[in-house]
Amino acid sequence: MPMPASEIERMIKAVLPDATVEIKDLAGDGDHYAAHVVSSAFKGKSRVQQHQLVYSALGGRMGDVLHALQLTTAAPGD
Repeated sequence: MPMPASEIERMIKAVLPDATVEIKDLAGDGDHYAAHVVSSAFKGKSRVQQHQLVYSALGGRMGDVLHALQLTTAAPGD
C-alpha cells in the first residue's frame, strides 16, 4: 500500500519539529518520492548523519511501505 506524502511529512516533523519539508511524488504512485528537509537539528552533522536522522524518523518504513526516497537535507542558512 502506498504511503501518502502527508504521512512522510508528519513522521519527519514528529522527530524534527522545526523542519521545513518539501515532498514530490516522482512517479505518481505513492512509492517514489523526493524530499528536501531543512532543520536546525542538522547543524554540525555530516550529510550521512542528517540522512540517518530522517530515515530514523520514518521508523523502518524505507524499503517496505516506502519504496524509494531521494533525500536532500540542509541546516538553515546552508
